Amino acid sequence: MQTLLLIQADLTNQLDTLATEPGGISTKFIDMAIKGGWIMIPIVILSFIAVYIFFDRFFAIKKAGKIDESLLEKVKVYITSGKIDAALALCKSNTNPASRMIEKGISRIGRPLNDINAAIENVGNLEISKLEKGLPVLASVAGGAPMIGFLGTVMGMIQAFYDMSNAGNNVDVNLLSTGIYQALVTTVAGLIVGIIAYFAYNILVSNVEKVVFKMEAATSEFMDILNEPA
Repeated sequence: MQTLLLIQADLTNQLDTLATEPGGISTKFIDMAIKGGWIMIPIVILSFIAVYIFFDRFFAIKKAGKIDESLLEKVKVYITSGKIDAALALCKSNTNPASRMIEKGISRIGRPLNDINAAIENVGNLEISKLEKGLPVLASVAGGAPMIGFLGTVMGMIQAFYDMSNAGNNVDVNLLSTGIYQALVTTVAGLIVGIIAYFAYNILVSNVEKVVFKMEAATSEFMDILNEPA
């Protein structure tokens, strides 16, 4: 009990110093991160991976969702006029998944509608796979970072109790501080990275679903054009 009170008093004094010293916040934060030990290295690496994947996929998905609303109207005019090459050229000039799906459908005009629809779906699946690139890794970061943080916690507490057993009756707070810091810092770092990655993953999944909805709507409208009587 006396040992826990000493540890609590030491942490309270350090928090007071952190709040009152000029520049203490940044200095103490770096010191605490360093005392987290080598387990902080994979957590930091995972944080950079999560940030890179989020921004890379966010802008890629945002770009994919920009579909020219007049595209299908122009395609309809070209198809009804028999200008298949012009319709293909129009789709190629638009670099988004929906236009590539329609382009594949136009290139299959003359075949049964089921074949055209199957070809469009195959392209759509490939485009969705491209949009979801990196999302499994981001999900792994969301689940793995807290687990690594907890591993650091266990290792830190083991170190703390090991030092306590070696110290015997002469327990020194400074002797235990390394293990306690490692236990607390790695837990907080792992949870922060995991929570951020979790929300980032769900944001990207939601955006992908919106793009998929637009792709399905464009495909349905294109098939309606082909089903219209000549």
